Amino acid sequence: MFQSFEDITDPTVGPVRVAALRAELDRRGLDGFVIPRADEHQNEYVPASADRLRWLTGFTGSAGAAIVLRDRAAILVDGRYTLQAQAQVDMTVFDLVDIVETPVADWLEKNLAPGARLGLDPWLHTIGGMRRLKKAAEKAGAEVVAVDGNPLDAVWADRPAPPLGAVALHPPELAGETAAAKLGRLAGILADRKADAAILSQPDSIAWAFNIRGSDVSHTPLPISYAVLHRDGRPELFIDGRKLGNEVRATLEDIADIAEPAAFPAALAALGAAKAQVLVDPVWTSDAVAGSITAAGGSLVEGEDPVLMPRARKNAAEIAGARAAHLRDAAAYVAYLAWFDREAPKGGLDEIAAVETLEAFRAKTGALKDISFDTISGAGPNGAIVHYRVTRATNRPIEPDSVFLLDSGAQYRDGTTDITRTLAVGTPDPEARQRATLVLKGHLAISMARFPKGTTGAQLDTLARIALWQAGLDYDHGTGHGVGSFLSVHEGPHRIAKTGMVALEPGMIVSNEPGYYKTGAYGIRIENLVLVTEPETIPGGERPMLGFETLTLAPYDRRLIDTALLTAAERAWIDRYHERVRAAVGPLVDAETRAWLDAATAPLA
Repeated sequence: MFQSFEDITDPTVGPVRVAALRAELDRRGLDGFVIPRADEHQNEYVPASADRLRWLTGFTGSAGAAIVLRDRAAILVDGRYTLQAQAQVDMTVFDLVDIVETPVADWLEKNLAPGARLGLDPWLHTIGGMRRLKKAAEKAGAEVVAVDGNPLDAVWADRPAPPLGAVALHPPELAGETAAAKLGRLAGILADRKADAAILSQPDSIAWAFNIRGSDVSHTPLPISYAVLHRDGRPELFIDGRKLGNEVRATLEDIADIAEPAAFPAALAALGAAKAQVLVDPVWTSDAVAGSITAAGGSLVEGEDPVLMPRARKNAAEIAGARAAHLRDAAAYVAYLAWFDREAPKGGLDEIAAVETLEAFRAKTGALKDISFDTISGAGPNGAIVHYRVTRATNRPIEPDSVFLLDSGAQYRDGTTDITRTLAVGTPDPEARQRATLVLKGHLAISMARFPKGTTGAQLDTLARIALWQAGLDYDHGTGHGVGSFLSVHEGPHRIAKTGMVALEPGMIVSNEPGYYKTGAYGIRIENLVLVTEPETIPGGERPMLGFETLTLAPYDRRLIDTALLTAAERAWIDRYHERVRAAVGPLVDAETRAWLDAATAPLA
């Protein structure tokens, strides 16, 4: 199985480990230290060797930070993780802080004592992040100290070794373009930005640019590495040679110079010595990288990672792969839904059994490489924890007359999937049914949206919330995230969210997942992946409009739909979608599943 259900049970997590860290800080003459949920590459999912926040606090979420001062400590998370942090973190040791209302810099500004020396690991903080923290310390009358060697690592006695996952080639027929062609395009972007070189520190950018995939990070096929692109000259790839088989190495050596990661600092210094103008993304590049270049005499050109937009705009081969992956995944998922509908009312199922069975259905495709994230399998009140991850300690039975939230995804060589369905077991509570329908209305508003060129995710986000707002309800997460092509299930720079300021463009894949969460009772989320379509002129219209093609193919649970709350247009859209699901998936499943699917996709009327 791809998902582990174990969790940290070591009683030293929290008080003992914080005490050890404080002793090390005192030895170094530091009054505090910031522990971000980040590694040197700003990965969302970090290898075990870099999961410092989890080691110190027990928190397993994918975003957050901890701050340890001499006399107090805090764990900062956003609304997705509030309940999770309360369950996982010792609140006698850490104060729980909403990172949206009080970002790390604001907390430090209020809590650092004048004259305090705050330690920061420059490899774990981005250029922009380090600036904000330095400014906050300055306002508090404190000093930032860029540490040489992470003090937490010094007290982490059983720290795992860095990963050595084998690297595989991603073939051009799936990538849609050779690596040489991609690297040539990227060199042209450097010329446009008047940069001599660019630093790639995000492994997903490197994987896309060099047409490689790896296995260093859970559920995301990333090869941890660094790269330097040159406007004139061969790119450089810094990766542990033990990850490269003979064929992979030979292929990469045709297009790039290959070196060990230990050579990366010297390469940065060489750029500086050559007085190079080096493109760095202040959102993703570590402050240590920037400092190495400028200390040696180089200059920084701050701008967006040149890979982000080309990677976000999927080409024809990637779009075809996404459609194929979603159809394959749909057949497995629909078979699972039919099984669940038969078995759940009998009792005896729990959250872990639900996850393991879904993985087994996907594995039967013969094409599953991994799940795309730890499945969120939330029965009853656990569904109200937005990014809940079931463990053997938290595993709940799926009870009759309840609501079950299932958010899952798969990694196939031709595409990455992510789907959420909220399922009724027996007769759902009338309130849950009403609120599920309000969530569905927001989901449909995004599905049906038409919008002009230049429209951002922030502008569309409101559509998903209006029905909830009118009932005095909302949710504390974005409505949609970008999705990669056999890469990260959470891919930028585009997103549908209050803060999504990037315009949506044809070829981008984004999730559509509004929700509602009643603490202690249930959670509701409905998610499809959608593809931004080419602009079309609407009959009688004056401007071409973009829209969405829904890639995900699975029925909505009719028992959670109050059709009286839907408009005629919304009902018609659902019926057309269900007809499409039935036509596409029906021929791929067995007779028993087909009979279930026919009933599940019958017209709402």
